[in-house]
Amino acid sequence: MTRQETPPARADGATLTVVVPAYNEEHGIPHSLPELFDAVSGAELSGEVIVVDDGSLDATVAACDALMAGRSDARLLRHAQNRGYGAALKTGIQASEADLIAITDADGTYPSDRLAELCAKLLDEGYDMVVGARTGDNVQIPLIRRPVKWVLARLVNVIARTRVPDANSGLRVFRRDVAVRFLPFLPDGFSFTTTITMGMLVNGYRVAFVPIDYYTRVGKSKIAPIRDTLRFIRLIVMVGLYFAPLRVFMPLAGVLFLLAVAWGLFSYLVLGRLADVSTLIVVMASVQVASVGLLAELINRRLHNEVKR
Repeated sequence: MTRQETPPARADGATLTVVVPAYNEEHGIPHSLPELFDAVSGAELSGEVIVVDDGSLDATVAACDALMAGRSDARLLRHAQNRGYGAALKTGIQASEADLIAITDADGTYPSDRLAELCAKLLDEGYDMVVGARTGDNVQIPLIRRPVKWVLARLVNVIARTRVPDANSGLRVFRRDVAVRFLPFLPDGFSFTTTITMGMLVNGYRVAFVPIDYYTRVGKSKIAPIRDTLRFIRLIVMVGLYFAPLRVFMPLAGVLFLLAVAWGLFSYLVLGRLADVSTLIVVMASVQVASVGLLAELINRRLHNEVKR
């Protein structure tokens, strides 16, 4: 999945599909969908909107049908049962034949009027993905979620070895041909966006971040803070192991080796007797961790080569 050089694309002839996952968004859809239709028109691309109903139990489908009636640039796809945010995005991406995919939420939190700007930046400057980073002047992120975002940002920065302003923003544009390479490895839950961000960054794809505002959502949030925080952290570690195992295992191996050296010197110089057995155990642990990292890297490269064929 390593990036192949792609020259800057031109807007002439480019096509766009905006994928909108929706689960129990009967209150959000009437606000967000009309704004999105206007945004797609403003992007000056041949585009369509695909709403993927993820097994909603309310009037989401009826709201979509009413707004899409008579439109040739909008489609509604449905899951028989709730499968998750990422699963809904995958369904929309796979149903599209456009050059570019944009994703946004149905709850009115993201500024749809910035969509044209994100598309233009990707096309004019040759990026593979442009992310609307929630770092603008008006960002309404609930206080309970801010510590989670801070921790996630630090973890992502370490693994990606670059500053990532917002790894899991739900407003972004990316090239469809690049995204489909990652689909088998992307999760079905809320962590879809974090995974594709890290996957592209560690594999050398060009990713840009543009500051945007983030508004108070319409309707009730689907995020469970404790459960989803644990899932996000687990996912970041798993993605790090898959996309960049040496960046996870080698620092840990180095810390263990330094700990062994420090303990050996302390026991010899301060305690007057070298703690050879415990020191050797920590050294061996360091070697084993490094070996696992090297093995994971070999497996990782082989899998990526298989995907690129």
